[in-house]
Amino acid sequence: MDLPAPRRIAHLDMDAFYASVELLRYPQLRGQPVVIGGRGPEPTPGRFARLRDYVGRAVVTTSTYEARALGVYSAMGMMKAAQLAPDAVLLPAHFPTYRHYSRLFKDAVAAIAPCIEDRGIDEIYIDLSDLPDASRTLALAIKAAVREATGLVCSIGISPNKLLSKIASDLDKPDGLTLIGPGDLERRIWPLPVSKVNGVGPKASARLVALGIETIAQLADASPALLQEHFGTSYARWLLEMAHGIDARPVVTHSEPKSLSRETTFERDLHVRRDRAYLSEIFVQLCEQVAEDLRRKQLVGYTVGIKLRFEDFKIVTRDLTLADAVQDATMIHQTAGQCLKRVTLDRRIRLLGVRMSNLQSEQAAGGYPVQLALC
Repeated sequence: MDLPAPRRIAHLDMDAFYASVELLRYPQLRGQPVVIGGRGPEPTPGRFARLRDYVGRAVVTTSTYEARALGVYSAMGMMKAAQLAPDAVLLPAHFPTYRHYSRLFKDAVAAIAPCIEDRGIDEIYIDLSDLPDASRTLALAIKAAVREATGLVCSIGISPNKLLSKIASDLDKPDGLTLIGPGDLERRIWPLPVSKVNGVGPKASARLVALGIETIAQLADASPALLQEHFGTSYARWLLEMAHGIDARPVVTHSEPKSLSRETTFERDLHVRRDRAYLSEIFVQLCEQVAEDLRRKQLVGYTVGIKLRFEDFKIVTRDLTLADAVQDATMIHQTAGQCLKRVTLDRRIRLLGVRMSNLQSEQAAGGYPVQLALC
């Protein structure tokens, strides 16, 4: 009886994807700090807007590695970013272009390794278990195919599971290739801070640090009773499994999502009135991201919802079901705004989220998403 092949799961992440696509359009900006975000004017020949001239409450969509070296990261307020990198070039986002390059790189990967789980516009999981070539050979072939199809570079992590592969893909960026094999859990993963793990958010990370647990190694050695006391049974069990590199999740090549959501946790609790402009900008961006997710998955939705976590950690949700399916960011924003009016905003806000549920394929909805006119 033949034993099943050992699992080989790859996580591919396009490096600074939006910014890298913009550098294809403006190659003269290579090597410079560049920030993508806001709704500013398009560059004119030879002239680019600078971050120091920005006025408003938009947030950074992404940035080049040169800008990140100056402390500018996605979801940061643009005005704060301007303080850190005033001379950085500021470019508006072009989501249709990013979607085009997303399709190109995924098609290039599928020609080599077709067992793919789509995780977003710039990342995928790939099951390499049944392919005959060595992991490094496959990864190099995939990286070369992506570069040839798009002109862009990606980073790949390969391990026996999705959890470790996602961590690994971030270890040697940009243009990285990281294989996690026997002994590498202790050597490369355990020294990392717990915040490096997808699923350990800022709140959980801070609570772990308060308990004296700063690294994944310390988490692996933590008392199960201590973790259960502070995090509950299910999350404590997941934390320990994660720290020991245990993850049995399969690569899911096709699924029918029940809902799609986007949310963001703020660096500080925001005041409803004093931070209104900033909150409004984030709200619009979340609606646009949900609309982008729907378009990418060729879905429409009937129910729009919001999620708020306040400074006291109390969570409030509201939703509204429409008569017709929608996919348009403007309509999602309008409906989510109606949900927001049903919430008493008497405390500072820690987290804001937008959700679409009651989903249906575009084809089932009549071939095209319904775009409702605003009054």
